[in-house]
Amino acid sequence: MGERLRLLRALWRDLTGESAYEHYLVRHRLEHPGHEPMGERQFWRERARLAENDVAGGCC
Repeated sequence: MGERLRLLRALWRDLTGESAYEHYLVRHRLEHPGHEPMGERQFWRERARLAENDVAGGCC
C-alpha cells in the first residue's frame, strides 16, 4: 500500500507542476555540469514570467 501511495503522490506532483523544479535540477546537472543552477525562487519567477508571455498558450 505504501508504494502505491508514493507513486500516486509522485504522479500528482507531476500533474500539478509541483515537481518542476526537481526535474529542472536533474536536467540542468546533465546538460550544464559545473554550472550553478537557478535557485528555486528564481526558477518559479522565470517560469511564471514565461507563462505570462506565452501568447500561444492563451485561451483566446
